Amino acid sequence: MERLWTKNYIMLTITALLLFSGFYLLMPTLPIFIKELGGSESQVGVIIGLFTISAVIFRPIVGGLMDRYGRRIFIISGLLFFAITMYFYDWVTGIAFLIALRILHGVGWAIATTSIGTAVTDVIPSSRRGEGMGWYGLAITLGMALGPILGLWIVKSFSFHYLFLLCTGLALLALVLALCTKVPVIRHTSKEPISFFDKMILPIATVTFFLTLTFGGITTFLPLFAEDIQVNAGAFFLIYAVTITVIRPLTGKLSDKHGESIIVIPALFIMILSLFVLAMTEGIVGLVITAVLYGIGFGAAQPALQVATIRLASPEKRGVANATFFTAFDLGIGLGAILLGFVSQLMGYHMVFIICAISGFISLLLFILFVKKTLHVSQAKSM
Repeated sequence: MERLWTKNYIMLTITALLLFSGFYLLMPTLPIFIKELGGSESQVGVIIGLFTISAVIFRPIVGGLMDRYGRRIFIISGLLFFAITMYFYDWVTGIAFLIALRILHGVGWAIATTSIGTAVTDVIPSSRRGEGMGWYGLAITLGMALGPILGLWIVKSFSFHYLFLLCTGLALLALVLALCTKVPVIRHTSKEPISFFDKMILPIATVTFFLTLTFGGITTFLPLFAEDIQVNAGAFFLIYAVTITVIRPLTGKLSDKHGESIIVIPALFIMILSLFVLAMTEGIVGLVITAVLYGIGFGAAQPALQVATIRLASPEKRGVANATFFTAFDLGIGLGAILLGFVSQLMGYHMVFIICAISGFISLLLFILFVKKTLHVSQAKSM
């Protein structure tokens, strides 16, 4: 069996954990920060969404350039730019300043996450890609889950000043690890124009968009919803983190043996169920049930879809494929935050979660209709 746990793989995975932890310390606390600055709920959605739209614009460019010039320079420059912009949150005094900073921050996020995610796929053996991306995805989702818990605690116990300093410190630590990592030199010196889009990945990207729209709704509005029903939002993110820690390694090995469809379809069903439970929740019990079900559903579907993306992409377009995947990932979160911000203001949080459930159903339907057969054909060819 080919070796998975190489030094490069471990270092890149830890780098991603630190990066995503630093970012998701900020994600659920930013709505509270915006409210303290005097922003409205619709402004919460717009400010969070602008970050993502900025990342969406730059991801395809980064993906195409990486395939031509290699990964390392983009990893280092992306992490450095991300850390610098993170530090400036501590200097924000108004909504206009925050909007400008969010746009710049999105650029650093696009460069760092696209390049690290692509470099990881380069070092994982193809026979263990599902397992490798499962563990890597676990590192990302642990950051996505543990970051909010710690972030909410820091804001409640200390202040936003210490939160911003910690976020910056984690980004700088990720940069130090990246500098110590030997990233494989993979570049394609084709004379053809640089490609910034891979149409083969479009169906999976569309499925991913509707999937992550649900995540944008939860991370943006669940902390505010939890305050309304007088429940600690940290409990949700803690249980979610424990659930994905258990589920990710198991589903990764299953996808290597049986393909991604066997993971994605039931995972999306479970995620849809979790969102309907959340829409009916009025207390801690419903929040706990939602955390477990959403952890199983989203935690299993997201890395399986990324593995499917790499499976369908040609080697010389792996950077573009990853960029397309993460563009859809970010766009779902960003547009979800913007659109659901208006929904929450007009119709309340319960309707936000019902719309998230509908988005999950669209994701499932699109996967069954447009992705499942393509994956089966690809898997049969690789055997």
